Amino acid sequence: MLCFPNAKINIGLYITGKRADGYHELLSCFYPAPWHDALEVIAAERTRLTTSGLAIPGNDNLCLQAYHLLRADFDLPPVHIHLHKHIPIGAGLGGGSADGAFMLKLLNDKFALGLDNERLRHYAGRLGSDCPFFIDNRPVLASGRGEVLTPLHLSLAGWHIIVVYPQLHIDTAAAYRQVTPQPTPLDLRQTLETTPVAEWRNLVKNDFEKSAPQPVHELKQQLYEAGASYAAMSGSGSAVYGLFEGKPSFSTSFPNIIERLR
Repeated sequence: MLCFPNAKINIGLYITGKRADGYHELLSCFYPAPWHDALEVIAAERTRLTTSGLAIPGNDNLCLQAYHLLRADFDLPPVHIHLHKHIPIGAGLGGGSADGAFMLKLLNDKFALGLDNERLRHYAGRLGSDCPFFIDNRPVLASGRGEVLTPLHLSLAGWHIIVVYPQLHIDTAAAYRQVTPQPTPLDLRQTLETTPVAEWRNLVKNDFEKSAPQPVHELKQQLYEAGASYAAMSGSGSAVYGLFEGKPSFSTSFPNIIERLR
């Protein structure tokens, strides 16, 4: 059985406090983006994970974690998991979280476990803060440490989402250490639901951009110069995206484009 975990972008990201458990309180819009990995599960004599595409550091992959999480509660047989990695790692696009969440959904479907989305979100939350979002995979306002999800009436249908990855891996923990929590300066939900995209530029911010490497700021400016109505870094970076009302065209002076996503 095969599925295609997708990326997400953050539209606005505010760090509003530090929790007693060591996590941070945040407020952000999570929005699905059509940049995909590929994940396959087939029957096997022993459980193993193979990968292709982009190199994946470490051995504690969320796909394997998801399998063992469900296997603790259900009689799952051994499986061969293959992950083709296409979404850049350390880019703020949630690719690893998507892989873990989609693995839960894939196993639920393949072995008819009967888990509804509420229970799948519970399991996903044990994998990571961003993982529950990918169960329903629709625009939400995320709060808490990213696991409190409120449906958001926001559609970018017809817009072109351009995502640029400057080949920089940003360590999430290190990025959080450079942010000073502060109250959110606006009602993010009302702004995104009622304000035209072109007005977001001066209103909707990502707190991580203040300490982002210079290439991130340069790419953001390039996207605006290319006609983006709104541009921002996603998550803790380093991917930068632009929202274009019409189909964008780029000259050779914009060489860092990695994906064009509609």
